[in-house]
Amino acid sequence: MYNKILSPVDGSLTSDRGVAEAISLARDQQARLRFLHVLDPYFATVEPGSINIAEWLEILRRSGREILDKAKATADAAGIIAETAMVESMGGRVAEVIVREAEAWPAEVIVMGTHGRRGVSHLFMGSDAEAVIRTSPVPVLLMRYNQAEAKAAV
Repeated sequence: MYNKILSPVDGSLTSDRGVAEAISLARDQQARLRFLHVLDPYFATVEPGSINIAEWLEILRRSGREILDKAKATADAAGIIAETAMVESMGGRVAEVIVREAEAWPAEVIVMGTHGRRGVSHLFMGSDAEAVIRTSPVPVLLMRYNQAEAKAAV
């Protein structure tokens, strides 16, 4: 039985799939649920001099808050009480932040979406989900977004 579920969110459709599963698991296990957004200012590239770094960080923070608010609202609508947390990653991998947060809270399971990249895409983009699996001290449940399922549901 899981009492504390950590669900990293980034606002993507894949992340939304993780949110849905985390909510379902929280309901089933009567567990506490925490959504985590890792603010990674180095992920997106900006042309040097085109934007003030303080403004850029504020845009990222505002976007992160919106992502967390959406996940929390989804949980609220399902009758699940959820909390949120945002952590800024300055130079570290997002996966490292997720695992640190899982240890610090402490979570008993991590539920997250994965893009399921393979081949060249995986080589260049890497996989935060894979890195979380390799380093997490707790079980990790990955939910893959399936475009065909999403189209069939519409």
